[in-house]
Amino acid sequence: MKKPHGHGFRKAQIDLEHCSTCKGKAVVQGVFYELVCIDCNGSGWVASGSGEVLPLDFLVTQLSLKLQHAQQLIASIQRPGTGPQAQYEQNNRRGTGGTNYTGD
Repeated sequence: MKKPHGHGFRKAQIDLEHCSTCKGKAVVQGVFYELVCIDCNGSGWVASGSGEVLPLDFLVTQLSLKLQHAQQLIASIQRPGTGPQAQYEQNNRRGTGGTNYTGD
């Protein structure tokens, strides 16, 4: 059996899903105005699978982890010089007089 390394102080990320009552909007339509959804504490998110409402202090941490992951994905998609368009964005000096030649 392997011993875990480190001190074990990392927060575990829980899978979240949209609240089934408010559909992730954090509010429900009342008779005259919108009311805060009590099934998700007005956050729009619950624990995946169980549908358990998360305490607010724990929910803030989980949403921050989810936001950081989403920002990393966006940064990796927007990184310049990756993918097939990379050859069009930099000079390969193969054209006449050292200009860019793409073969089109």
